[in-house]
Amino acid sequence: MSVTIKDVAKAAGVSVATVSRVLNNSAAVSDETAAAVNDTIRELGYSPNFLGRNLRKCETNNILAIIPSTEQSFYSEIIKGMQEEANPEYDILICTSYSYLGTEMRLLEMLYNRTVDAAVLLGTQLDAAALDELAEKYSIALCCERVEGARVLSVAINDEAAGYDAVCAFLIKGRRRIGLVTTGADGNAALTSVGREKGYRRALAEFGIKVKDEYIFRGNYDYEQGLAAFDYFYSLPEPPDAVFCVSDLLAAGVIRRAGERGIKVGSELWVCGFDNISLSRMYIPGITTVAQPGYEMGRTVIRRLVENMRSGKHSCENVILEHELIIRQSGG
Repeated sequence: MSVTIKDVAKAAGVSVATVSRVLNNSAAVSDETAAAVNDTIRELGYSPNFLGRNLRKCETNNILAIIPSTEQSFYSEIIKGMQEEANPEYDILICTSYSYLGTEMRLLEMLYNRTVDAAVLLGTQLDAAALDELAEKYSIALCCERVEGARVLSVAINDEAAGYDAVCAFLIKGRRRIGLVTTGADGNAALTSVGREKGYRRALAEFGIKVKDEYIFRGNYDYEQGLAAFDYFYSLPEPPDAVFCVSDLLAAGVIRRAGERGIKVGSELWVCGFDNISLSRMYIPGITTVAQPGYEMGRTVIRRLVENMRSGKHSCENVILEHELIIRQSGG
């Protein structure tokens, strides 16, 4: 039979409560008594049931982070920030939904069965109503992606302002035929992409340029969609002379295909990406991009989420962090 906490207490000549205090590193136990209890634990080979203890305490010290994909290295900086802010009090459990609603719902069952204390969604398939219902019962937050109308704590940048700044950089330097590579081929564009497209449209409008539907390519975030976008644009009678992409992977695809077709990126065609992933500075030519403060996003969302958990309040604050436009060779 397995050794129980009662066996340890009996062998050490103390109460069960004293053994529990030792296991929890309580200052209410003298060093001498703690040493005696720990010796008994080792002698008997007692292994505490931490899961049972956590369930009784209604906390696990685990926070779930759901990412939609492992292909976006941008998430690694956010996760790093989350882990450093959470340490040593909380552990971050990282799971991937692959943007499937069923998978996301299954992962969120960890909240229902108290395997985790809270959850951070780095992109979600849930709508505002579902998120609001979830937030009424559990501690959740959104990071780097928002959901319109959701009354949930979120940490992100101003995507419209970022898209506006990127496109204005092209316009100020004289480019006028500016293409957009974005998401929404299935009619369900991410809210971040919607914001970046609004910035694209606002910048063109301020320069008196009419938006041409044929200069907008809708796909998804995959690298291959960047290849397809270039092929589409260069099938037009008058291709764009600059392209703004809502991710660096899309920009890398555009640049790769341009090189294959003998189009000089940085002179004949200017290209801007988004996120400033490590690839963007290693690529040749280097990719002009909008940098999101991923590390600070991660730290901020955990700090605010833990504050909510401790206060017991349901904060639905929308925290906006600053972005930065980084000019490299691809941007002229």
